[in-house]
Amino acid sequence: MGAEDYSPLALAFIGDASFSLYVRRFIIDRTADTNQMQHLASSYVSATAQAGFVRRFLADGVYTEEELSWYKRGRNAKAHAAPRNASAVDYHCATGFETVWGLWAVRDDVQRMGQVWDIIRTIQGE
Repeated sequence: MGAEDYSPLALAFIGDASFSLYVRRFIIDRTADTNQMQHLASSYVSATAQAGFVRRFLADGVYTEEELSWYKRGRNAKAHAAPRNASAVDYHCATGFETVWGLWAVRDDVQRMGQVWDIIRTIQGE
């Protein structure tokens, strides 16, 4: 199946898993301190963190027109889960972020993931 065959929420589901794995591999390569791993991971994978990334992406024009369209579709999708540790606005922004990441994952666009990952690491002060 192509990316266009998935709903925005299906892409967000894939994007959540893919981004989480991307972050965890980065953390494992950086530290062996298991006490810090979860804290470091949450600084990347939480809805609040992802919403912050998106706000920077939007301000800096990181997303292409197509990516911005997918972001908006994901952000505006009617998710059935309520946010637990984030505002509803951040939760929807994060869903949009995950939708775009899922788009890249389905397309196996590791180059684009790497480009955006470098921007995220800069945002995080890495």
